[in-house]
Amino acid sequence: MTSAPTADHSSELDSRTAWKRLAAALALSTIGGVGLWSSVVILPAIQAEFGVDRGGASLPYTATLIGFAVGGILMGRMADRFGIVRPILLGAVMLALGYIATAMANAYWQFIVAQALLIGMLGSSTTFGPLVADVSHWFLKRRGIAVAIVASGNYLSGALWPPVLQEAIEMVGWRQAHIGVGLFCLITMVPLAFLLRRKPDLDAMDNASRNSASALPMPLSPRKLQAVLVLAGVACCVAMSMPQVHMVAYCVDLGYGPGRGAEMLSIMLALGVVSRLVSGLIADRIGGIGTLILGSTLQCIALLFYLPFDGLVSLYMIAALFGLAQGGIVPSYALIVREYFPAREAGSRISLVLMATVAGMALGGWMSGEIYDLTGSYEAAFLNGIGWNLLNMLIAFWLLASRFRPKPLPA
Repeated sequence: MTSAPTADHSSELDSRTAWKRLAAALALSTIGGVGLWSSVVILPAIQAEFGVDRGGASLPYTATLIGFAVGGILMGRMADRFGIVRPILLGAVMLALGYIATAMANAYWQFIVAQALLIGMLGSSTTFGPLVADVSHWFLKRRGIAVAIVASGNYLSGALWPPVLQEAIEMVGWRQAHIGVGLFCLITMVPLAFLLRRKPDLDAMDNASRNSASALPMPLSPRKLQAVLVLAGVACCVAMSMPQVHMVAYCVDLGYGPGRGAEMLSIMLALGVVSRLVSGLIADRIGGIGTLILGSTLQCIALLFYLPFDGLVSLYMIAALFGLAQGGIVPSYALIVREYFPAREAGSRISLVLMATVAGMALGGWMSGEIYDLTGSYEAAFLNGIGWNLLNMLIAFWLLASRFRPKPLPA
């Protein structure tokens, strides 16, 4: 009785059906990722609207990241229990309500609460970790590139939404623009969600994984291994956040101006998309652990280059190298989770690790600013990032070494 669904789903792995689902997931990730970027675009308008300083106007972004991290874990568990459609539908409705609520906010605290809870926690969070986990169920031979593609949605969102939203703000004002964004999310995400309504046969997926070369022996208890992966996620993104968050300010300190820093950041993120896709192809050959080692090592080298070189041309070149290095790191965690843990736990476990990377970005951005305030330069902040990067590399090499440990003989 159970062999038929197993065979059916196994035949659909890496199939045309799987690629169609991937296309829908990428669209959902790109649309739903607006929640991570809108607060950045609207920062000057919020500062003027509510009469707050620059630090206060930056608070909605921090609140959104916190909500996004918490919500990703909750939505991942919902996806494990009910499938991906319910979290996505919830996210679509909450994004619509969130943007309408922010547009109607009369007090600054109302804006922040709506941004953090509705847009970050219950809205955009549904379109990252849970979608990555769902896509991983439909691919085996091409899982690396599939996960990389859907994980690129938040980068694409960062490239597409800011200019669109800025144009809308200039035409109709930020409140009307927010209402438009909310309605757009609702009317586009709901039909896309129903394209994913078919649930994967998770038992068949586990059987296929166990019979493939990607299945790995568990080096620790599941809880301890999960904690190690969470630590690795935090560590790599504390390091990653240093150039991404502070590049503009760093260029201002060096006398190059904010425009140069913005250009370097744009190059970094654009090449991050390229890196993410190429790393996905590489991961299909060497696995998630090998891809993590490669990306983390290259990222550490790029950070080291920031110490002796601060010329304008050098900084452009280092920004390009950094972008090419860091793009594949985050998706590799999803692959590692799928190599160790059963498919039924993928939503919650992948979301937990990916949300740890978000927490690492938030922590690293804050730490670098505090270190700069204490030392008066970014040199110590770069060293701090390198230290966290080395911790990530240590974990990655330990995972690699554990693959070659002799298995215990049966009793």
